[in-house]
Amino acid sequence: MGIAGLPKKEANVLRGHEGAVLAARFNGDGNYCLSCGKDRTIRLWNPHRGIHIKTYKSHGREVRDVHVAPDNSKLCSCGGDRQLFYWDVSTGRVIRKFRGHDSEVNAVKFNEYASVVVSAGYDRSLRAWDCRSHSTEPIQIIDTFSDSVMSVCLTKSEIIAGSVDGTVRTFDIRIGRELSDDLGQPVNCISMSNDANCILASCLDSTLRLLDRSTGELLQEYKGHTCKSYKMDCCLTNTDAHVTSGSEDGFIFFWDLVDASVVSSFRAHASVVTSVSYHPKDDCMITASVDGTIRVWKT
Repeated sequence: MGIAGLPKKEANVLRGHEGAVLAARFNGDGNYCLSCGKDRTIRLWNPHRGIHIKTYKSHGREVRDVHVAPDNSKLCSCGGDRQLFYWDVSTGRVIRKFRGHDSEVNAVKFNEYASVVVSAGYDRSLRAWDCRSHSTEPIQIIDTFSDSVMSVCLTKSEIIAGSVDGTVRTFDIRIGRELSDDLGQPVNCISMSNDANCILASCLDSTLRLLDRSTGELLQEYKGHTCKSYKMDCCLTNTDAHVTSGSEDGFIFFWDLVDASVVSSFRAHASVVTSVSYHPKDDCMITASVDGTIRVWKT
């Protein structure tokens, strides 16, 4: 595919958040995106047409993460008010609030059926919540981390999480086994390759590390960006050919997956890039920043 297929033309700027945007995510088919931020709101957009569709307001403090269910009917969000909110997308109504974390909640993910939400907290725990039950108690608590849990990924049978304690841990829910890979540096974001064979971990020593999921082996390291004090997303492009991340200086970087060379980098924002999300099918990505904007990039 080479550099030609990588998005670097600004197609749209999505404005509306007051203050830093902390996350922006495509939905499952890439037709819409959700964002959240310091202004305590979640926003739904059509990024391709540059249109703001809806605002979701109920959080009492900054919203740090948001995830939409595979069928687009529900979303979950979390943040500084220690709660998880489970929303109806079309009405904007909060269906349920899950309380139990002792501190800020950094990340949320639905499972593939959107029946369970898993949250990662500053209180060093992962918690799983049943969306279909009326109980507000978590169905599972994992508290083997020794520092804040920053990021979480789910497979059919596993919860994978990255922590400031320097570990990426995999919990097999079916057999109750935990595997831990120690990267020796605080992990602030993890994401899975599209073929599900690898985990990409962003560490606070300005290095992205690619791990083999089956062996825990460190396959590659990616450098050039600055990541020392902010939670910043990283991800792979939809073909798994390239790795991408933001940088604290407002740049976006693309690396070749295999040889880790920087194939593209450009100034995308006026301040720290907090979030990157790659379109599931097309050569398109969205980035979000402390500068308050979300930008849509195409080839």
